[in-house]
Amino acid sequence: MNLHTIDFNALYMQQKEQSTFKMKSKASWDKKASSMNSRVHASIYNEEFLNELNLKECETLLDVGCGVGNLSLKVALKLKTVYALDYSPQMLEYLKSNAKEQNIDNIITLEKSWYDSWEEIPSCDVVIASRSMEVKNMQEALLKLHEKAKKRVYVSYKVGGSFVDEKILKAMGKTIIKKPDYIYVVNILYALGINASVNFIRSEGRNTIYTSKEKFIESIQWSLGELTAQELQKLEVYYNNLDEVKKTQEEYVSWAVISWEK
Repeated sequence: MNLHTIDFNALYMQQKEQSTFKMKSKASWDKKASSMNSRVHASIYNEEFLNELNLKECETLLDVGCGVGNLSLKVALKLKTVYALDYSPQMLEYLKSNAKEQNIDNIITLEKSWYDSWEEIPSCDVVIASRSMEVKNMQEALLKLHEKAKKRVYVSYKVGGSFVDEKILKAMGKTIIKKPDYIYVVNILYALGINASVNFIRSEGRNTIYTSKEKFIESIQWSLGELTAQELQKLEVYYNNLDEVKKTQEEYVSWAVISWEK
């Protein structure tokens, strides 16, 4: 066996199917929109991701999985047109409201998913998919991005295969099956003949974002799904036993920014 005989996309799909971390429904993201809008715009992640973008001589950008517009709103100030795509109508409503408040009128919203036809979506100079690539078939998704880009593509993907820290899982007595790590994306691109660059950036961890026990537990449930009464009890004990410094100290999550030129 050598590198060229390994089907990384098949391995990705197999692990994705088995993983504890399941894809969220449109209704789940609609419900999440309000809380996301209240905190995501101030995240350090936004500037760290935007610093990776080369927008030189670019006029248009497609933001896939745009959410409430934390990136679209910022890049719209630098470009002629931004196409903001998401399959959650509530996320797009918040984006449009945010744009109106900021007098930004060059964002066009598109209510579509990874699995819809993108035939009528215009090609753009730059295509980004930020923290939005929890897809069934990674190769198909990457090819969709590649086909819509005239110059460059940038995606970000969680490093480590888990959305929940090992310390928390251990305290809960919870065994998980990890999701595919970012290196799958790099290897799938390689198999497609695309040589990608990889850099690493940060976002805030749970302790930095969630300042109450209730919000903390809610965030774990969002990641892991339904928890047993025993797991919830252990999670409460874990949080209560954290000293005040631990509850408020800054923690960070790592993301791989994977990019390539057309």
